[in-house]
Amino acid sequence: MPTALIAEDEPLLAEELKDSLARLWPELSVVGQARDGVEAVRLVDEHRPDVMFLDIQMPGMTGLDVAKQLGTRAHVVFVTAFDQHAVTAFEQGAVDYVLKPVSLPRLATAVSRVKERLGRAPADLSGLLRELAVQRAEGRNYLRWVNASVGQTIKLITVEEICYFKADSKYTLVVTANAESLIKKPIKELCDELDPAQFWQIHRSTLVNVSYVAGVTRDYRGHLQVKLKQRNESLPVSESYTHLFRQM
Repeated sequence: MPTALIAEDEPLLAEELKDSLARLWPELSVVGQARDGVEAVRLVDEHRPDVMFLDIQMPGMTGLDVAKQLGTRAHVVFVTAFDQHAVTAFEQGAVDYVLKPVSLPRLATAVSRVKERLGRAPADLSGLLRELAVQRAEGRNYLRWVNASVGQTIKLITVEEICYFKADSKYTLVVTANAESLIKKPIKELCDELDPAQFWQIHRSTLVNVSYVAGVTRDYRGHLQVKLKQRNESLPVSESYTHLFRQM
């Protein structure tokens, strides 16, 4: 029985993909679902799937990072919102791709192509991944600084200086090593504009700069807390984001 792993950070999309695969390929066993790249790598080592349905854009490690570590251990189907990435991937040797939102006819085509290739060794994607990494770097301009209010002054703060963002009533608190400021940009908007490899969402109200993470501990109730470099406070991690720290 062929096996597959789904790596998709949006739970609803992951469930839809799993349900669609059950309809199109009943013999396929989905042995795991990962919400981020770190978890995906762990599940690959644990289950050794035949096929990976791999979202390109995920927090922590991207789908491209996962594919690089995967090597030729599994066939890859990229799941992506970026057409130019997907087309390049398909033309240069990836098994196939599907675009978000995933349509059943397009997924059926991908399934058919995967079945044809299962008897062969998975494609070597090393050259493709290097090219895609360059494309993403050139094609996506992440937020580089914010204009924050400090009293009556507007201060320009580069994202490298920021330890974390935290929702605060109608504003968002911007915390650096030695100062706190306010911006009007909501957390949801920041999630879309910041580099997901640099800033992890650890709570619905909090984004932390991974460069400032010193480690994680558990409080007396067993809940994870992020310890920060150059700051004394700890940041709570909600249950839905604890998987980000399983290998720490």
